[in-house]
Amino acid sequence: MTRKRRRLYFVGLGLLGLFSATALILTAMDDNLVFFFSPSDMKERHVAPEQRLRVGGLVEEGSVKKSAETVTFIVTDNVEKLTISYTGILPDLFREGQGIVAEGKMGRDGIFMASDVLAKHDENYMPPEVAEALKKTGHWQPEGQAKATADTAPAATTN
Repeated sequence: MTRKRRRLYFVGLGLLGLFSATALILTAMDDNLVFFFSPSDMKERHVAPEQRLRVGGLVEEGSVKKSAETVTFIVTDNVEKLTISYTGILPDLFREGQGIVAEGKMGRDGIFMASDVLAKHDENYMPPEVAEALKKTGHWQPEGQAKATADTAPAATTN
């Protein structure tokens, strides 16, 4: 075997090792990816029942129902609604009318089975994914918008 041919074999083995390592890394990352969807996105796309994903939106007023340790509630993006079932202790800041993100899997019965529920931490915070989904549907009202319109209204004059 000549020196040139031996060098070619080593380069080939090196490239094969590099491609194998890249394939393994991409496969491992694919198993850990969690996608975010709004209720409207869930309606448009058919998600595989065992696919892990995140759903976010506003908890609909009057939709929270508790039975033993299981809580069922409806999340909306003001266009579509999605029923979520969660077994466990909800965050202290979870309440109706507030933004949440639930992580879990879609059940075959059309109910999202959440394994984690994340609630906002103060009145100014909304998860970025939820804010983007609300902006897409046209139901986003930026913070201070109502105050700005009151401040910029012309003052009434009396004669």
